[in-house]
Amino acid sequence: MVLIEGGTFAMGSAEFYPDEQPVVEREVASFLIDRYQVTNEDYARFVADTGYVTVAERPMAAADYPGVAPEDLVPGAMVFTPTAGPVDLGDWRNWWRWQPGASWRAPFGPGSAIDDRLHHPVVHIAFEDAQTYAAWADKRLPTEAEHEFASRGGVAGARFAWGEEPYPGGVPQANSWLGRFPYDNHGVGGTAAVGSYPANGFGVYDLIGNVWEWTTDYYTPRHVRLSDNPVDAGKRQNLLATASAHEGETIPRRVLKGGSFLCSPEYCLRFRPAARSPQAEDTGMSHIGFRCAADA
Repeated sequence: MVLIEGGTFAMGSAEFYPDEQPVVEREVASFLIDRYQVTNEDYARFVADTGYVTVAERPMAAADYPGVAPEDLVPGAMVFTPTAGPVDLGDWRNWWRWQPGASWRAPFGPGSAIDDRLHHPVVHIAFEDAQTYAAWADKRLPTEAEHEFASRGGVAGARFAWGEEPYPGGVPQANSWLGRFPYDNHGVGGTAAVGSYPANGFGVYDLIGNVWEWTTDYYTPRHVRLSDNPVDAGKRQNLLATASAHEGETIPRRVLKGGSFLCSPEYCLRFRPAARSPQAEDTGMSHIGFRCAADA
């Protein structure tokens, strides 16, 4: 792990997506954060030691998914599938499919494996899966503020973790989508082994790109000022929302940070420290993983 010295920073951005606003001042205490995203090898060690079964490997409870046909209530996860050509970017169903049998062990569905991906970040991880691993490792998940502070790498106020340009000198600094989304990718096209791209100013890898990472914060459609609804977390403000699920839904949504290999400037300019995304706690996807933090 890497020690991140605490401090005060401007969290959020007024330039891009509405949920990154308003820009607010945050103070974080010193903390530790994993140098790398948790890998398949790491997670396999945890499962071997505990016998843990991930959410994607369990049968789905009908009560949690009203209206879903019983035959569809089977273990599985959401798998990214590139299209053959241009599609409507307003409909995510064009490139995501529900894949029965997909899990961290079989990231593309039955017949796939992780034998050649041991150093890639583990994916198809639900919030509970990440939190349980963190407890086993005697760590915890980072807060949204901690993740953003760490991902900035000491570069205050810049759009990207490395400066103002997405690809300085034409060189990608993180694993993101290069080309026309979601059918033409000149980059990796999927997850990359952790540490494949340069570390940030704090010596931490892949806080931007590769896979989105879970944080402990419930999602709100804007940043909550501390004066609105503060929760004392020892200067690790975790701003819990009472309405953390979308209307009509019962499954809370948490904040994901960091962007992923699917982030493309023409569709998802979220491979930036300020970017954030809501994710239902129970959902595993091809581009969601995590890393752990700990108190200093």
